[in-house]
Amino acid sequence: MSGIEVITFGCRLNTYESEVMKAQAEKAGLNNAILVNTCAVTGEAVRQARQAIRRARRDNPHARIIVTGCAAQTEKETFAEMVEVDAVLGNEEKLASASYRSLPDFGVSAEEKLRVNDIMSVKATAPQMVRHIDGHVRAFIQVQNGCDHRCTFCIIPYGRGNSRSVPMGAVVDQARKLVDSGYREIVLTGVDATSYGADLPGAPTLGLLAKTLLKQLPDIRRLRLSSIDSIEADAHLMDLIADEPRFMPHLHLSLQHGDDMILKRMKRRHSRADALRFIEDARRLRPEMSFGADMIAGFPTETEEMFA
Repeated sequence: MSGIEVITFGCRLNTYESEVMKAQAEKAGLNNAILVNTCAVTGEAVRQARQAIRRARRDNPHARIIVTGCAAQTEKETFAEMVEVDAVLGNEEKLASASYRSLPDFGVSAEEKLRVNDIMSVKATAPQMVRHIDGHVRAFIQVQNGCDHRCTFCIIPYGRGNSRSVPMGAVVDQARKLVDSGYREIVLTGVDATSYGADLPGAPTLGLLAKTLLKQLPDIRRLRLSSIDSIEADAHLMDLIADEPRFMPHLHLSLQHGDDMILKRMKRRHSRADALRFIEDARRLRPEMSFGADMIAGFPTETEEMFA
């Protein structure tokens, strides 16, 4: 092979970051390389990444294989010990062109392959500009990264670090570039998107950001949000649901369970009643609103009654 191939697992945020990775690697002059952007949300996702790495090596014996993403951040030694892997980059390192200029030589030890920083030391998310999202008719924009919450089932904060937001002006600039490239549908994405803005001056909210984008960029025909935490929905977001036809009538909710005791043991911040109230409020404002949700079955201590 020649050039750079990217294999992406996981969420929309990873899809967006894969475009950034490819651009940064090309900027660094990397060639004949495969970048594997992993996901750590389930054990199956990690297994699939390892399988893809082995297959990539069989098919491309002379390419450099560089592994990064959340699983590489949380299980760096696991990937460094794979003979098929030439380098392991952390979630912060994967977005910098310098990381692709200083790769280790072929055949080094597992320890020498590692380029993984302490993700909890990262305090800001720099805006990353891309002009297209390969293979997608919708454009994703990263508005936030990391998470300050510590749900008992979730490893993602240890792969992504604490919550940090992209300044509103930078998000608008990125959206403008994508609109100028022909995209008419934008999806705002993050690890905990509804926590957007708490770390920025003036503490803008996700709803205010969405309003600003639609006001400043009339060529956006459809605006969507990736998964949200309904307990963090703000008044601006409810206004969009009620009054903005370009805001699509679909929300994906991070619910996880419907039993209050399990939600408490998960360290979630909402109750069953809170979730139902949000859904009812949204449908009162826009009757055609539809919902998807993440749910976990088989959580420790879950009984048949709790499951039902």
